[in-house]
Amino acid sequence: MQEQNLKNHSQLVPGYHYVLFTILIVIQVLSIVNLVSTISTGTSLIPALMFLLSAVSLILIAFFLRAFALKAQDRAIRAEENLRHFALTGKLLASSLKAQQIVALRFASDEEFVSLAARAAKEGLNNKGIKAAIKNWRGDFYRV
Repeated sequence: MQEQNLKNHSQLVPGYHYVLFTILIVIQVLSIVNLVSTISTGTSLIPALMFLLSAVSLILIAFFLRAFALKAQDRAIRAEENLRHFALTGKLLASSLKAQQIVALRFASDEEFVSLAARAAKEGLNNKGIKAAIKNWRGDFYRV
């Protein structure tokens, strides 16, 4: 696998991020066109409204599936990084650290993890600031 760094660590899944969302947008546009056409011809609105609501539902399903999966990954990362911090220091991570900060800290090598976690808690670094401060990048090839 290619070595990860700040520039290439984000991952896009073409089938999900490009193909699926393009299809969902096309379905949404077609459902709106169908509704407008139905209104202008004066035919029954029920099928057109069902098509529109189905299209909106599909977009919401795609959004929530992604959000729920990321939330589960964030919880796992929080537990892993808390354990890592405990193994390195004998103490849990600072309770002031937010989930996104901890998610960003997972890329730090063991050598800089503890000091960067303390700095993030003290200075309130955001996830981009934490990632930019990492000198020895530790890849995470499982998060999508």
